[in-house]
Amino acid sequence: MPKGTEDDTATRAEFSTIQPVALSPVRIAPPVIALSNGRCQAREETPAVYEHVMGEVRVIQAEIADDGTVITPAVYRRAPVPKIVRERSEIIFDAVCGHQMTPEFLSSLQRALAARDYFHGNVTGMIDAPTAAAIRKYQRERGLDSAQLSLDTARMLGLITVDIDIDDS
Repeated sequence: MPKGTEDDTATRAEFSTIQPVALSPVRIAPPVIALSNGRCQAREETPAVYEHVMGEVRVIQAEIADDGTVITPAVYRRAPVPKIVRERSEIIFDAVCGHQMTPEFLSSLQRALAARDYFHGNVTGMIDAPTAAAIRKYQRERGLDSAQLSLDTARMLGLITVDIDIDDS
């Protein structure tokens, strides 16, 4: 996914002031922020994943003399302790702006995903759970694990025009 330059990338503070609009009772996608240059960006956070493994937990602190001699050794017991399996991550990417997400656009999105065998629901013109799942699956296979429609995905599906530089020479 293309990355914006430092001056046109949304900051964490800008995202924290956004009040998402619920289109569905189920939270489907992160909010999108409009930038001053007309682009929009979305943020996707992936929480850390922990698992419990057996480890040593200190129950009693060691007693140590002033000269460094151990008077009483520490006491440990085996117990489950948390271990990070996957670190928390956050990505910010160019997304389709909210004003472009009309029912007609969303119907075209659903049909484009269905034509590629990713969407198997009814064409509703809304971002419902089956549509969000199809977007996520399509984008995950291309390196972006998000249910928020990226600008690159919309272009790959032929839903948004691709800017082409034409040389006038």
